[in-house]
Amino acid sequence: MGFQLKTKIKRVCELQPKYSSSNTPEMQERGNLIRSDLTQELRGRLRDLSRAFDPLFDDLAVEGSDGIGRKTEAPWVRLYSKAMSPTARAGFYVVVHFSADGSAVFVTIGCGSTIWSGGDLRPISDEQLKAKTSWARSVVEQHWGTLAPFTDAIALGARAPLPRTFEKATAFARRIPVESIDSTDLDGLLFTCAERLSAIYLAQIEQRDVAPGDQDALELAAIVKPLRHRTRAQGIGLTASERRAVELRAMLLATQFLESEGFTCDDKSAAESFDILARRGGQALKIEVKGTTSDLCGSVLMTRNEVELHRREKGRTGLLIVSRIQLDRSGAIPSALGGVVEAMLRWDIDQWMLESIAFQVRRPA
Repeated sequence: MGFQLKTKIKRVCELQPKYSSSNTPEMQERGNLIRSDLTQELRGRLRDLSRAFDPLFDDLAVEGSDGIGRKTEAPWVRLYSKAMSPTARAGFYVVVHFSADGSAVFVTIGCGSTIWSGGDLRPISDEQLKAKTSWARSVVEQHWGTLAPFTDAIALGARAPLPRTFEKATAFARRIPVESIDSTDLDGLLFTCAERLSAIYLAQIEQRDVAPGDQDALELAAIVKPLRHRTRAQGIGLTASERRAVELRAMLLATQFLESEGFTCDDKSAAESFDILARRGGQALKIEVKGTTSDLCGSVLMTRNEVELHRREKGRTGLLIVSRIQLDRSGAIPSALGGVVEAMLRWDIDQWMLESIAFQVRRPA
């Protein structure tokens, strides 16, 4: 079985230097290898590869593409969860890429060029794509302490824009020179890559790749449009008790940080449009605290009263975001631990962008 996989991969590499955008006999053969032979080889391994994934991901699939219409310089075959990556434009997946000159094959984890923002799936910039792949690497490094054996740069050597997008969308890669294919444990490498993909999927379900503001926007969108389809990749959200645990942990770490800076703290979260009144010497700051399990801090959700407070009292307010809070669900009541504090004292809200994600539309009296 491994022999057949390697033989087909090497044949694709042999056909790569004969690339044409037209459906020449060589490109017909390559198309059959990518869309049929190689995909069938990987589908035959799904039972073994499924052991690399958490049981939650029981919808694994394989697909290949050599171009839609005109042939592409950079064909690919990908392994993915249907729920986590419904199309190649969304989510993460194990993907096998081929260099344009046929000199190497790459076993990688890549991602689509869209992202959840403001409750919708939107195209992202190169900068956002870089942040997305960097986040995936951080998940793997936190779990395994290293990216090895996926430490190679990916360079497909193609001239068209799409293959360059594939390179930007690659989180990490292992390059296998064509002359080393026979001596490489491809099945072991695919299994190891699948383990990393499972860890990334689990982190996505915990919404670690979704900024706290977008987490709340997704919850709000679910209220406004309850029948709208929502994938696992958008996260399953936190229960009320889990949210409470995160909030309490964030307040604790925020208070400890402020006290370490010489402030005395008064919890005002139950009655005011801010959470902590922090005093030091003759100054007082009204502090908003936002806690999240996310690794990202690019947005937060605020009420109209909170926004008006920060604008009205600019220079006398602050924002503390406590990210990377971890939930312990082992007990009857969830608890929270960890967390990283980012403090913005005398925060200028007008340096951030305000986006309207929903409106209350009231009937006139």
